[in-house]
Amino acid sequence: MYHVVEARIRAALREFLNRRAIQDVSVVTERPPNVAMGEVATPMAFELAKRLHRAPRQIAQEIAAELPSIPGVARMELAGAGYVNFLFDRAAFFTAAFSEAAKPGGTLRADRALAREPKCVVEHTNINPNKAAHIGHLRNAALGDTFVRLLRRAGRRVEVQNYIDNTGVQVADVVVGFTHLENKSAAELRSLAAAPRFDFFCWDLYARVTQFFEEDQTRLALRGQTLAAIEEGHGAEAELAEIISVAIVRCHLRTMERLGVQYDVLPRESEILHLKFWDAAFQQLRERGAIHLASAGKNVGCWVMKLPERPPGPGQETQQFPKLQSNPPGAEPQETGDSDDDAKVIVRSNGTVTYVGKDIAYQLWKFGLLGRDFAYRRFYTYPNGHTVWTTTTDGGESGAPEFGHAADVYNVIDTRQAYLQKVVVAGLRALGFEQEAARSVHFSYDVVALSPRCAAEMGYTLAEEEMRKPYVEVSGRKGLGVKADDLLDELESAARAEVDARHAGAPEAERARIAHAIAIGALRYFLLKYTRTAIIAFDFRDALSFEGETGPYCQYAVVRARNIFRKMAEQRLHFSLEQLDDAAEDQASFKDFLKSGEGDDLWELALRAGSLDAQVATALSAQEPAFVAKYAFELAQAFNLFYHHHHILSEAHAAKRDFLLRLSRLVERQLVTALDLLGIEAPEKM
Repeated sequence: MYHVVEARIRAALREFLNRRAIQDVSVVTERPPNVAMGEVATPMAFELAKRLHRAPRQIAQEIAAELPSIPGVARMELAGAGYVNFLFDRAAFFTAAFSEAAKPGGTLRADRALAREPKCVVEHTNINPNKAAHIGHLRNAALGDTFVRLLRRAGRRVEVQNYIDNTGVQVADVVVGFTHLENKSAAELRSLAAAPRFDFFCWDLYARVTQFFEEDQTRLALRGQTLAAIEEGHGAEAELAEIISVAIVRCHLRTMERLGVQYDVLPRESEILHLKFWDAAFQQLRERGAIHLASAGKNVGCWVMKLPERPPGPGQETQQFPKLQSNPPGAEPQETGDSDDDAKVIVRSNGTVTYVGKDIAYQLWKFGLLGRDFAYRRFYTYPNGHTVWTTTTDGGESGAPEFGHAADVYNVIDTRQAYLQKVVVAGLRALGFEQEAARSVHFSYDVVALSPRCAAEMGYTLAEEEMRKPYVEVSGRKGLGVKADDLLDELESAARAEVDARHAGAPEAERARIAHAIAIGALRYFLLKYTRTAIIAFDFRDALSFEGETGPYCQYAVVRARNIFRKMAEQRLHFSLEQLDDAAEDQASFKDFLKSGEGDDLWELALRAGSLDAQVATALSAQEPAFVAKYAFELAQAFNLFYHHHHILSEAHAAKRDFLLRLSRLVERQLVTALDLLGIEAPEKM
């Protein structure tokens, strides 16, 4: 409801400006420092004062006098030198918030016509299909999945893509491992791939291949030969690559399913190559003059794209795009450009396409600008019946949705890929697709490491110097890191020990469900509570704590509220949640308990509970899911204070007891919704 009332206030302020033909002044609202000053304030008079050369307070008086009655606002007051404060009708707000919280989807989705909404494509996870997922991949998936949930809460139509690089260097390395270290035939590999934890086997094999190359640099030729065979899609190496990548992707889907993460489509790089997507993109780039054939310098014979200069900051010289860091020995080279280092190689002199070239083609397809499409087949069906499709070259199946054709594209990729993402956007601009370039968003985040304590608990031997560092970096190529499933198993085991101690008499299946919910809640909240630019040092004890800013703390607030309802039902034979919900329109009694002064503590809790969608809007605007995580924690914290200050079950005043119960019900619903947006389940017991 806060979001709704604030929107009404902003609309009234915009109309005030329109009547004066003022179009270039922003309508700004903010929340006053305490509820005694109101719930919304505007400093707009200060901006108008500069234009009109009048005192801000005089303009503020005009604003307050001319604005019409706004539903949900009890009155307006002037404050300071020119603020206009808006004080809500508290009882009406609580009644409406209580009613809205009971509706599926919430206020932001109430009026949507989803099928007509422009589509957002969110691409996330994108794990190389050559080994098990690790903890860094979990941050990508948790961020991407939560952002999808927030967009859908806001009424956006969202398509979730998980790009599968099944023809890359990493897959080629594992093929080398099975061919030259394991000596496996295709039939033997199929049998092994069907066994449990094939992705774990490949994790170790990938590290062995890295050592195999380091022992003799001439062996890197095997990588090049294997990679070429895979890209062509023919021969024994290509067959092994297909077996490996398909099996590993299925492992990844099961891992992410444990976190509640689902996808709609899995575009594969092999189809981008075989369906000649790059050829279509290359033709467009050539025709528009976006790329040129270098005739001199270190990139002679390469097709390169000139990169635009970035506007300089204050007092700075003109900036160029940063250079790429060099890759490990034998990895695909990532050229920095022409002799002036301001161009990007798109096609190498040997005719092979760089990663960024394929990414440009893929981005064009996402926006429906390529003039070509994939065929699709069903790949996996989740327990809830949702189907994830994958691309194919064999004609596909009927019934596939229309994928791509997005209005907005969000690529969830870590900060180390920032340069490549800028090149992709530069490619769109070079082709004249300015609008699509502006709507191509790199949803970046920093890496996940381990606390030294966590690394030791996972069995890694650390030097004394490493134990003193704030975090321990991981390396999949070296086999150092925490496999996602190992981490989830450890978390579930720790949570299960707590659940067994507290609910020894509960059925086995129930204890397993509770432990799973706590473990996933702990992990997802830990990964989401930090802003995207922060480096995370994961720690088991910190994440699983029932105190402080953790997922279990938020979950326990829900359990505490539900315990109130359960005990009330035991005390009063006729009490039920349905009865509580049906009596939500009793505004007259609400006024007594929410009035200014003595009712401020209850009002602050109600206001916070009714502010969920305002937080969703802010999180989407800033592209920062951490804002919703912070909201969930603060709401849980406020409810726990309320719980200790008000003894609901023993409250003698019947009307007040009923109001406190309804306030608890509002908080419980909003907290459940907030946690669901974070991908966290609220269990019945803990």
